[in-house]
Amino acid sequence: GFYYEPLTESVKERITGISYPESGCTVPYEDLNYVGLKYIDFNGQEQTGELICHKAIAQDLVEIFYELYEARYPIERIALIDAYQGDDELSMQDNNTSCFNYRTRPSGKLSNHAYGLALDLNPLYNPYVASRSDGSADVAPAGSEDYVDRSRSFDYKIDKDDLACRLFTEHGFTWGGSWRSVKDYQHFEKEI
Repeated sequence: GFYYEPLTESVKERITGISYPESGCTVPYEDLNYVGLKYIDFNGQEQTGELICHKAIAQDLVEIFYELYEARYPIERIALIDAYQGDDELSMQDNNTSCFNYRTRPSGKLSNHAYGLALDLNPLYNPYVASRSDGSADVAPAGSEDYVDRSRSFDYKIDKDDLACRLFTEHGFTWGGSWRSVKDYQHFEKEI
């Protein structure tokens, strides 16, 4: 139930025009792998999930998610972002764990998700938080405001002692919750 492989023609058809642009994509299909895996959902039930990632981290993801599965670590859902028409906000609001999506950051630079080198885990409970000049916070996704205060205790919270955080960092990933300028508690990325 845990494997990775090059993108098949049917997977290419599913993502082209959604997470993978029909034209102008600078990431070739050959750099990406399809990952099949199992996970334990919030009801304690075994589910099957799928991710697309850069081929350089496919083995890492299989190993990490196998260990999370063995530990019965709860993940609400793992589906390709194409199920949300490539809309990152909708995927995060639905607490979907995802990886590849060819998109830019607010700066206009390609996100590491565009290369398949970043993954967002249980994003609703682990929001992106940036401070605005007026002292307020920019929080994503909408609806995750209750989870900004990381001093609180609540289910599905990722912190530096969380099993997922430990596994990702052991595999050479950086956790967005350790960033200085912004905090992205759902986000793990790896430089290759």
